[in-house]
Amino acid sequence: MIEVVDVSAQEGRTIEGALQKETDRQPAGAAGAHEGGTMTVSVYIPTPFRHLVGNRVHVQARGRTVRDVLADLDRQFPGFRQQLFGPEGKLATHINVYVNQVEIGTLQGEETPLREGDEVAVIPALAGGAVALTPEMVERYSRHIIMPQVGSAGQRKIMEAKVLIIGAGGLGSPVAIYLALAGVGTIGLVDFDVVDRSNLQRQILHQDDDVGRPKVVSAKETLLAYNPYVNVETHETPLTSDNAFDIIAPYDIVVNGADNFATRYLVNDACYLLKKPLVDGSILMFDGQATTYLPGRGCYRCLYPAPPPPGMVPSCAEAGVLGAMCATIGSIQATEVLKLILGIGEPLVNRLLLYDALALEFRIVRIRRDPNCPLCGDHPTITQLIDYEAFCGAPFPAAQHA
Repeated sequence: MIEVVDVSAQEGRTIEGALQKETDRQPAGAAGAHEGGTMTVSVYIPTPFRHLVGNRVHVQARGRTVRDVLADLDRQFPGFRQQLFGPEGKLATHINVYVNQVEIGTLQGEETPLREGDEVAVIPALAGGAVALTPEMVERYSRHIIMPQVGSAGQRKIMEAKVLIIGAGGLGSPVAIYLALAGVGTIGLVDFDVVDRSNLQRQILHQDDDVGRPKVVSAKETLLAYNPYVNVETHETPLTSDNAFDIIAPYDIVVNGADNFATRYLVNDACYLLKKPLVDGSILMFDGQATTYLPGRGCYRCLYPAPPPPGMVPSCAEAGVLGAMCATIGSIQATEVLKLILGIGEPLVNRLLLYDALALEFRIVRIRRDPNCPLCGDHPTITQLIDYEAFCGAPFPAAQHA
């Protein structure tokens, strides 16, 4: 059954303009927004303090300055001040306060004036084995942290995650960049190819100066330029039955960006046998597909029990691909990964997303676990990795990523 999904996106209101430079701020008592009394602002409450405010993510407080707002919080929620201030009445050194994602130490401290609608965030240092969010990280990931579905706890989950991306090419590029920007702690890249000038039409990890360089080297430099806090592990080797388990095992989630069937079946089988979630994507010409496989809930073989005969389905090198297709499907794959890390929303499990760029249509095909599947069925016959070149009737290509 195919159902058409309505993807008419409504423009959401952004928070652009919320970040005000210190020079743009009016001092307390100045004409304009501060005339006539105190301001009402939204205060972001991190999870360690939410028990004091009825487990709310945001509360309203009033005041003309940060000091006033903190005092109002204590009036509304007795005991809140004790969490923020030391015995000498000074803001504790393990507490950082932000106004519109700017740390007040770079503004006017507790005397920083506020405007109607400003957001104040009170961020404590965190320990207990979790990744610490430094002030710079809080600012970097602020658009995640202010969302109740993510928050500081969710951002730490992202920073602790390990994701392996098969291919630093067309799909791997947007996936890797968005995961790095999101703060995924460890990103693994599997690719043995070098950058070719024809790659630059769609593979945004690489630039003209990278032609002739190993893709994983170019990709690592790009990702670290975007976010120096991520760890990028490179695997400059073909993925085979001999090394797949060793490469995949250390990671939490695998993203498949390969464009040949031998690698697709290999990655599928290895992920199932290792019980790793697999976020799968593919593109060709103006069409794209994406789905997510979770162990025990179906696999690539349930959807495609056998590969097509060699040469029947052309590769991107043979038929071409619209470069922007990579961004569409790759962004969906990155979103699926982040949803899995955070444990939120409904991933594309048992659903195959089909994208027709020419018609600008998205469709969903319902797929189910096949009880007769040789890998994940009730009576599996594949219990170890096989010879995928023989199975697909074609060798692993030298350049295997879209």
